[in-house]
Amino acid sequence: MQGIKIKNILAILLGAAIFSFGFVHFNMQNELGEGGFSGITLILYFTFGWDPAILNIILNIPMFILGWKLLGRRTFIYTVIGTIAVSIFLKVFQAYQFQMHLQDDKLLVALFAGVFIGIGLGIVFRFGGTTGGVDILARLANKYFGWTMGKTMFAFDTIVILVSWATFLDARSMMYTLVAVYIGGRVIDFVQDGAYSAKGALIISNHSDEIANLIVEKMERGVTVMNGRGHFTKENKDILYCVVARNEIVRLKSMIQTIDPHAFVSIVEVREVAGEGFTLDDQKQPLH
Repeated sequence: MQGIKIKNILAILLGAAIFSFGFVHFNMQNELGEGGFSGITLILYFTFGWDPAILNIILNIPMFILGWKLLGRRTFIYTVIGTIAVSIFLKVFQAYQFQMHLQDDKLLVALFAGVFIGIGLGIVFRFGGTTGGVDILARLANKYFGWTMGKTMFAFDTIVILVSWATFLDARSMMYTLVAVYIGGRVIDFVQDGAYSAKGALIISNHSDEIANLIVEKMERGVTVMNGRGHFTKENKDILYCVVARNEIVRLKSMIQTIDPHAFVSIVEVREVAGEGFTLDDQKQPLH
């Protein structure tokens, strides 16, 4: 099928498995809440004993329709795969559970829950899928408003957690649930953007040409030259800007020092990079 990649489907299945494992072994085993549609299934599970695996499918039917209309065919197919995979893995892990015996350490439970759910959803998102529910709404917010998925989901999740507090959570468990959801949101952003995370360097030096040439020749990274003027000195100088991978930043600073120990270097965080050397190879083909 055009646009559908086997490796994406396998990654989505892996992410769904990790998510489901954490959901069953940390949330369900320890009566810890969760946000989004998963949190709603927990409310109904602890209140009425209804199976989250089945509820996950039922609650997501409206989201399937919304996803088809607004996200396109490929994302819709990935979403259906992710949602069904979560329900299947929930069934499997409920039937074959490992007893973690962490009831006396809710903080550790919250940390594990956030990490497992964050890694699972982050993998699913990174490979173009969702697991339905609030995941779809978060993806829409990311697509149309530029909001990060983790932070968007945290806002939705807070509402569900408050409802959970009114039903089956006590105050202590609610606070640990907030910890788990916050950690999950941060992990989602890290996993989703991790492949493209990098460092940007702004370099001001009297030897800008030599530094730029060395970066291009030795590191094979592009350099942009901008014109700047010092407010105090009124001198015009070239400002170099380049983006390198995280593991290259030490090498970059060392190279600059060898040419100009007095160079002004400002290192900035780059959340996402697209283009040659990061997401494209030398022939402008995708690396992933």
